[in-house]
Amino acid sequence: MSAAPLHTDTPRRKFYGWRILGFATVTAALTGPGQTIGVSVFIDHFIADLDLTRSQVSTAYLIGTLLGATALPTVGRLIDRYGVRHAITAIGLGFGAALIAMSGVASFITLALGFTFIRLLGQGSLSLASTVAVTHWFDRRRGLAIGVFATATGALMGLTPLLLNLAIESTTWRTAWVIAGIAILITVVPIGRFGIVSYPADIGDVPDGHVAVAAVPEAGHASPTRSYTREEALRSVGFWVLFAGSASAGLLSTALNFHQISLLGEAGMSSSTAALMFLPQVIGSSIAGLVFGTLTDRVSARWLVPSTMVFLAGSLLLAAVVAPGWIVVAYALCLGLAGGSTRSVTAALLPKWFGVGHIGSIQGAMTFAGVGFSALGPVLFSLGRDWFGGYGSTSVMYAAIPTAVAIAAVVLIKPDGD
Repeated sequence: MSAAPLHTDTPRRKFYGWRILGFATVTAALTGPGQTIGVSVFIDHFIADLDLTRSQVSTAYLIGTLLGATALPTVGRLIDRYGVRHAITAIGLGFGAALIAMSGVASFITLALGFTFIRLLGQGSLSLASTVAVTHWFDRRRGLAIGVFATATGALMGLTPLLLNLAIESTTWRTAWVIAGIAILITVVPIGRFGIVSYPADIGDVPDGHVAVAAVPEAGHASPTRSYTREEALRSVGFWVLFAGSASAGLLSTALNFHQISLLGEAGMSSSTAALMFLPQVIGSSIAGLVFGTLTDRVSARWLVPSTMVFLAGSLLLAAVVAPGWIVVAYALCLGLAGGSTRSVTAALLPKWFGVGHIGSIQGAMTFAGVGFSALGPVLFSLGRDWFGGYGSTSVMYAAIPTAVAIAAVVLIKPDGD
């Protein structure tokens, strides 16, 4: 469903979009228990208490993530039809229930089912709806808004493994899932029901606010003359370049995060040190989210997309030689830069190129790339480690993927970036 005409005769004194940005940031950050950084703190407990191998847990994660990802294009269409207010409310209820249900997993099958729902509802649907909420409220300042959104979300989400680990140490890993589910129910659901407004026109507002709309347009900015359907977007070369970048980030960043404790342990670091390395990753993600979000308003995508892939390739090469000291910090920082830049560039460029009338459907297809391919990463890295006898050669081999995407972006994206 396209938004109603965005105009009004009675200007509001205060632009509501910044509050939407704040609410969406909170809901996106609370997807943490369904993200890899949240799940990673439970991996060893699953292995020990469910009598599963690491490969079996990785396979359950693969199955659950793939099954969850297949529904995301449909979720995107439903967000367009019913609006983000209803979407976030309903997703919050489902996600909270799914997290509580994770406390009862007892076998490979129930673990795979649990992964299916927390990946679909958390990493996939709630992230998607939160991003679309911001997209509808900003136009000329969308890059800045997405940058702030990505930065704040990354910073807050970085607390997830620390808080979940604290809950596990204070209670049990099963109780920690229950605590996470209750936290979602008492925060995301009220925000969706009472805080989110789907479209500016619903309250007589316009994107960017009346003052911004009345201002002289920024140089080089041109909003789309129409909103493209998902089918039209899928016929665009630019969409598939972004798809390849998002898929690469989902595949490889997830693999590194999923196996971070094991990867850094192989390099001689303790599990506590490995967990601590999520912090520089959050810092890198936050910096990149703000910088690259802002740059999408000013710099051609022809150079932005390759830059995100350079960070991803760099993190893989650093993973191959990681060691205690400055190099492990550089690795974690580079991995964060890769994730933050990719998310911001993708979220800002999609509405810039294709409009917002069907953005939920288009973003849903893009989110499928990140979530779907993230399912393959842990398993492929496990297979590579078994084949090569370590993570080093595996990381170097997979660095070829973002390198290829970077080259394709320079060649295929037009110089004006559209």
